[in-house]
Amino acid sequence: MSKSLLLGWVAALIATIGSLYFSEVLQYIPCTLCWYQRIFMYPLAIMLGIAFYQNDRGIVKYALPLSIIGMIISGYHTALQKIPYLQQFEMCKSGVPCSKDYINWLGFITIPILAFTAFTIITICLVVLARRK
Repeated sequence: MSKSLLLGWVAALIATIGSLYFSEVLQYIPCTLCWYQRIFMYPLAIMLGIAFYQNDRGIVKYALPLSIIGMIISGYHTALQKIPYLQQFEMCKSGVPCSKDYINWLGFITIPILAFTAFTIITICLVVLARRK
């Protein structure tokens, strides 16, 4: 069994469960960019779990694009929250603004940073898995 595949799967599971906790338990309404990030994270939790169970290293070609795109979206979302100048380009026009901080742990950890961290961990794990082939 691959440790990098296990770590990637655990990161995707934690991110998925965390996003559901924020929205379903704490009642934080996801913004548009949060929904896009979920679109890329949720399948990773399932795909990486199946790949770990079957020790399928071929998952890299399917999962890596999802994690990289999710990392780009969450990186942009983080920049939108942290750089006031970018808020004029905010794409969330209705509902919750994408620049809203529901959490701000230690003065810098927000939900998009948590998502960016998870996507980065998954991406690194998948690159390591691809190089070991």
